[in-house]
Amino acid sequence: QLQASGGGLAQPGGSLRLSCAASGGTLDYIFIAWFRQAPGKEREGISCISGSGGSRYYADSVNGRFTISRDNAKNAAYLNMNSLKPEDTAVYYCGVTHTCNGDYVSSLTTWGQGTLVTVSS
Repeated sequence: QLQASGGGLAQPGGSLRLSCAASGGTLDYIFIAWFRQAPGKEREGISCISGSGGSRYYADSVNGRFTISRDNAKNAAYLNMNSLKPEDTAVYYCGVTHTCNGDYVSSLTTWGQGTLVTVSS
């Protein structure tokens, strides 16, 4: 199972760094995706990274503001979020997915508890 952490309250224009850790398993060389869900809205895939970290994908809504990364030695993945906007408010999750190509949210195989990000002044 994966556990996302690092959420909290941020002001518009601020930054947060989310972490994703695996319990009882390894993240080595598997696709990791970040997605979010705001109240009353569908899940939205926002970023995905390949097993080696060499390929990274971003949704248009976060491209240029968010950066996905991973550290296989630490069995962790990260999402650096800059220039936060109120519309980024949501519960953020990390998960294992079959592929980063196309709809990687539909290809999720496992995910865990999310972390709440609130962007407000």
